[in-house]
Amino acid sequence: MLTVDFQRFPITPGDRVLDMGCGAGRHAFELYRRGANVVAFDLDPEELKGVETMFGAMRLEGEVPAGATAETVQGDALDLPFPDDHFDAVVASEVLEHIPDDMRAMRELLRVLKPGGRLAVTVPSWLPERVCWALSEDYHTAPGGHVRIYTRAELEAKLKSIGFVVGGHHHAHGLHAPYWWIKCAVGVDNDANPLAKAYHQLLVWDIMKRPLATRLAERALNPLIGKSVVVYFAKPSAPGTPAAPAKETADAV
Repeated sequence: MLTVDFQRFPITPGDRVLDMGCGAGRHAFELYRRGANVVAFDLDPEELKGVETMFGAMRLEGEVPAGATAETVQGDALDLPFPDDHFDAVVASEVLEHIPDDMRAMRELLRVLKPGGRLAVTVPSWLPERVCWALSEDYHTAPGGHVRIYTRAELEAKLKSIGFVVGGHHHAHGLHAPYWWIKCAVGVDNDANPLAKAYHQLLVWDIMKRPLATRLAERALNPLIGKSVVVYFAKPSAPGTPAAPAKETADAV
């Protein structure tokens, strides 16, 4: 289940791309399929073991274009172990809300991105996230959990203040917000709850089958209760030279 829209964030084969805070690797895998030279970066070494295994399986199954490469790197988002101006593009999906010193992490993203490079950031949308926090203390107080709720304006202002140019945005996963509201209401670890189980089965069915009815429903729900907001940025091509921002786009599935 991808959050970044790769029609709005195109990747060219051979691009060097960082998936910062890759987690289980969903965006890293898509970047690899598109021919990028991918670095999947995360703090959790156990997550990275699974990502590395999947990279190997993709190579064995012939899912990877010739010339594409993929590696995993473990480390801290506040001190990325990469040179300045190293990546053509960076994805930071559902990670900044976990980092207390988010501005330092943002500066690291700017540092490792090449001039003219592009950044895609996704974070939980303000309204769905606020409801989750109101329904459940456990949702946001677990170790490694969310430490803030962004508005889109705040996220854009922070990244703009350090030098990024703001491009387009959209919302994603409108069908997923009610699932998390249910989970928060019945207990975030209560996977046996019948309503939570039923809604989870619906989401799995939707992801696997992608029927027209749920695609249309999500298209309508995304601007209202999309679980994630996705914002696209660019690093200026040269000091003092604005980069051309991505075209502003409306919400879409």
